[in-house]
Amino acid sequence: MASLALTAFPVGTGVMGVGLTGEVPSPRGTLVDGVGLVVDVPRARPAPAAVVAEPVVLSDATLLPDSSGEGRRVVFSESRQRVWLVAGDGDVERTYPVSGSVSDNLFPGSYEVFSRSEDAVGIDDSGTMRWFVRFTHGVQGAAIGFHTIPVKDGERVQTRAQLGSPQSHGCIRQATADAVALWEFAPLGTTVVVTP
Repeated sequence: MASLALTAFPVGTGVMGVGLTGEVPSPRGTLVDGVGLVVDVPRARPAPAAVVAEPVVLSDATLLPDSSGEGRRVVFSESRQRVWLVAGDGDVERTYPVSGSVSDNLFPGSYEVFSRSEDAVGIDDSGTMRWFVRFTHGVQGAAIGFHTIPVKDGERVQTRAQLGSPQSHGCIRQATADAVALWEFAPLGTTVVVTP
């Protein structure tokens, strides 16, 4: 004749569950006299001493675009709304989301940093910005470059969470830490590559 035993076992979040079964689900349970009676109830496990972070896996969106030049350069992808700071050996030193123009006003190609300003005022009273690194001009003649998210009337014109989507009138907006990193990376003459 088959016997069934009442067993206690850990489930999901550590809450004890009770079920009818013909075997012990926990490796810590012990059978006594072959009847299936659990004599050692599983205890709560101690918390792990440290949690090891999983390695970061880069997605296609963060990989350096093909045909983005060679050597030390800044790469801006209009379709990905992302910037890469690339060392002379081709290693990516930094990549981050940005907000470029809503009108895709840049032509793909290679440019060169020609002007820099720690503080600047946008055209048509569009706000103030910092760490402006200019590399080309728009069709109306205004300089286009990288800078912080502009501030107008004491407020940022967009949130940091909106970086990664087109939001600007022509330039490439960056979070403050990224703007400082690009400022330090790109002196006059630095190559800037724009990809579709």
